[in-house]
Amino acid sequence: MNAAEFRKRGKEMVDYVADYMEGIHGRQVYPDVEPGYLRPLIPDSAPQEPETFENIMKDIEKIIMPGVTHWHSPYFFAYFPTASSYPAMLADMLSGAIGCIGFSWTASPACTELETVMLDWLGKMVNLPEAFLAGRDGEGGGVIQGSASEATLVALLAARTKVIRQLQAKSPGLTEGAIMDKLVAYASDQSHSSVERAGLIGGVKLKMIPSDDKFSLRGPALQKILEEDKAAGLIPFFVVATLGTTPCCSFDNLLELGPICNKENIWMHIDAAYAGSAFICPEFQHFLNGVEFADSYNFNPHKWLLVNFDCSAMWVKKRADLIGAFKLDPLYLQHHNQESGLVTDYRHWQIPLGRRFRSLKMWFVFRMYGVKGLQAYIRKHVKLSHEFESLVRQDSRFEICAEVVLGLVCFRIKGSNELNETLLERINKTKKIHLVPCHLQDKFVLRFAICSRTVESIHIQEAWQHITELAAELLKEGKEQKMN
Repeated sequence: MNAAEFRKRGKEMVDYVADYMEGIHGRQVYPDVEPGYLRPLIPDSAPQEPETFENIMKDIEKIIMPGVTHWHSPYFFAYFPTASSYPAMLADMLSGAIGCIGFSWTASPACTELETVMLDWLGKMVNLPEAFLAGRDGEGGGVIQGSASEATLVALLAARTKVIRQLQAKSPGLTEGAIMDKLVAYASDQSHSSVERAGLIGGVKLKMIPSDDKFSLRGPALQKILEEDKAAGLIPFFVVATLGTTPCCSFDNLLELGPICNKENIWMHIDAAYAGSAFICPEFQHFLNGVEFADSYNFNPHKWLLVNFDCSAMWVKKRADLIGAFKLDPLYLQHHNQESGLVTDYRHWQIPLGRRFRSLKMWFVFRMYGVKGLQAYIRKHVKLSHEFESLVRQDSRFEICAEVVLGLVCFRIKGSNELNETLLERINKTKKIHLVPCHLQDKFVLRFAICSRTVESIHIQEAWQHITELAAELLKEGKEQKMN
């Protein structure tokens, strides 16, 4: 493909993407395929001779689209949103064209420096303390990770390295293995499974602390387990506090947890993967009260801030803590500016070496929407979630299972877990809308997340009508079975 054909095919692809996005509401949100559907549809090996672009595009609709779950459909209410916008798509195209691997400043100065500035922009948008910003001479700063899972793991590994070095400095005879055996990390029982995975990869014990009746991790619960573990000779070193938990969007109490972590010299990492985008709105920034106690903070613009995956924003108060854990400097990666103090080499802030020019997506989105446009987008989703909450509350057959704060509603039919499992099974089997469940206090609960950029009130109303129709059928069947 030469430049002339690229121009032609590129325009065709833009038209295809625009048509797909404009017509996505007419596609079935969840596919009608079974595992293994795709292999019989394509050859066993790659073609020896080139194929035409036209034939490939025909196969997109014939082979790929039948197996796509349409995450950006206005009838997709599962998981949490994954962001998508035209400015971000265009920026991704440019990133692919530039094709730099920005592991160091010298590998592409613009790739490194734009990322640093964009993380400062975003930090200011959510009103992070100055200590987390790079500025011109700050000790902190931000970095784009691939996901919140990576950010949690990076923070845990940095905290682990820091505490090991501190203890060995005090007691040079202590081996790393002896310390590792006693290290303990903590998180709420509502935290994401990626936190547990970080503990597994990091080779440390991870303890889940029971949350309160509002599914929030509180200070007294943390203090109690810390005292027990210290008395048993263990070494608490890392706490993950969550803002906007995956099951029900609950918020851990930073103002209680933070001072305890600071007093005990424990690294506190804040995972705000979903909820963090909402903090660009002043009315939601109170959830960040206590962030000043944290060592690291993370959320995903690729969830709710119109920046396509992947783009997970992570900040640290002291970037030396990350660099100290990950820095390896072979000769072939060194450059004459690295000791100047004026540049950042992001390879020392992450697990992989290579990295894409992801900050272009942020730059395009922030400039083409503006902060006010992004705030309006968040507020619209929150308004729609409260609309759905109101519909649920008006129907005495249903109950709300957790406070509705942002764009997630947790609800269920009043009745057994089996009844709700059957309802969800029927909802997803009809494939008109798509939902996923969670467990809250041993109850099987349905999650209704406002996800799509194009979702409107009419889609909320249609979804609720569909849910209530299926629920009515289910309850009628139950009554008939009892009568028989």
